[in-house]
Amino acid sequence: MEQFSYRVTDPAGIHARPAGLIVKEAAKFKSDIKIKANGKEADAKKIFAGMSLGIRSGDEMTITAEGSDEAEAKNALAAVIGEHL
Repeated sequence: MEQFSYRVTDPAGIHARPAGLIVKEAAKFKSDIKIKANGKEADAKKIFAGMSLGIRSGDEMTITAEGSDEAEAKNALAAVIGEHL
């Protein structure tokens, strides 16, 4: 299992646009990818699941990837999240 944590700096937090970017990137991989924040967990490949976590600016979220391409998934998601959030 690969994972990383990120503190959200986008003033709007996780809303439709960044959630869509995360889903689009996560969908490229076979691994099971989860977002954890605020004591909840969601499937990173489902937009409404990610938005339901209520992640705001300043919140820390953890992305975990488990599967055959977990390292690549972690690196790709870290790049997308770092660039857009």
